[in-house]
Amino acid sequence: MHGHKIINQNALHYITFTVVGWIDVFSKDDYRKIIIDSLIY
Repeated sequence: MHGHKIINQNALHYITFTVVGWIDVFSKDDYRKIIIDSLIY
């Protein structure tokens, strides 16, 4: 899997994704933490 290298750390970036089964991943703390930790990484 290839990632995207962010060159300008101060620029705005837009991300989008689709979740299998349209599960509301932001309604549960465990799911929300995984996503936020992944974005921070």
